[in-house]
Amino acid sequence: MTGRDENGDDGRRTGRRSRALKTAGLVLAGALVLGVGAAGWAYWQLNANIKSVDINNALGDDRPAKAVTTPSPSAAATASPLPTEALNILVLGSDSRSGGENQELGGGSGAGARSDTAMVVHIDAGRTGATVVSIPRDTLVTRPPCPRASGGSTAVAYNSMFNSAYSVGGPVCAVKTVESLTNVRMDHYIEIDFSGFANLVNALGGVTVTADEDIDDDDSHLRLKAGTHHLDGKTALALARTRHGIGDGSDLGRIGLQQKLVKALLDRISATGLLTDPARLYRVADAVTGSLTTDTGLDSLSELMSLGQSLKVLSSDTVRTVTMPVVTAPSDRNRVVADEPEASELWRSLR
Repeated sequence: MTGRDENGDDGRRTGRRSRALKTAGLVLAGALVLGVGAAGWAYWQLNANIKSVDINNALGDDRPAKAVTTPSPSAAATASPLPTEALNILVLGSDSRSGGENQELGGGSGAGARSDTAMVVHIDAGRTGATVVSIPRDTLVTRPPCPRASGGSTAVAYNSMFNSAYSVGGPVCAVKTVESLTNVRMDHYIEIDFSGFANLVNALGGVTVTADEDIDDDDSHLRLKAGTHHLDGKTALALARTRHGIGDGSDLGRIGLQQKLVKALLDRISATGLLTDPARLYRVADAVTGSLTTDTGLDSLSELMSLGQSLKVLSSDTVRTVTMPVVTAPSDRNRVVADEPEASELWRSLR
């Protein structure tokens, strides 16, 4: 006779059910392993995308002192695992044509690269507000000696265009020149190229900006009527590069458009709930990290995520955009120089 268990079930049926449960368990375990492996691979891929430069080691101690900030009593009472100290970050937009996408977006295939956009981003202690200071690329400055990767250093250069620092010595010389100009220590460095900016805008689903006047620029190939527009990445990049189709055709008009885009990006990031949507966050991170160069303090996904999460309360209402005060250079009407003492007072306020 065939034995039955206490519930009257056939023993063989119980055995089959046990084997089925074991199989389901193995499948579930396999799926978990694959899921963890896929997440690990995605994390490794994004980390590997980021290029970095050891700016602190290259510049050594010959730099402005780091700002010392004391948390407010309310901030100390609500201690957070996220960083809250004040930061100064040099953000550069490179006009490099390296890679097919950059050539297509930028037009031509010019050798080398310059800092097409330069912004000092000062984040207040507590991370509840920020000031973005644009430095016109046509500003004449004294470019300090900069260390070369191959050894030695570049020579000091007087009445040199600000954006030549990047051409001569890359990120290290760009940071050295900004610190020499401002006497403000740059805690971090972030650089993004044409394709990275366009891909970032696309990953966010575009940005909405308002043009105060018609724009018709043959150089950037942008044709835009006055009014509010929702722009994709390619058109937003063209707007960021436009200068001849607006105002007096100087770099100051372009800076105004770039500052509009900064605010539009902040609004878009806030509206999409980026930090609560893992799929969108991955797409945005993938779009950005593939075209990103940072200092070694921000060269991992965890460090970038920590910075991003610490800034999640920032919005266009809490970020102030200004331009370094300048006047026409006496030596060249197509160039500008810092307007003193206003420029020094601005940098002093950040310190």
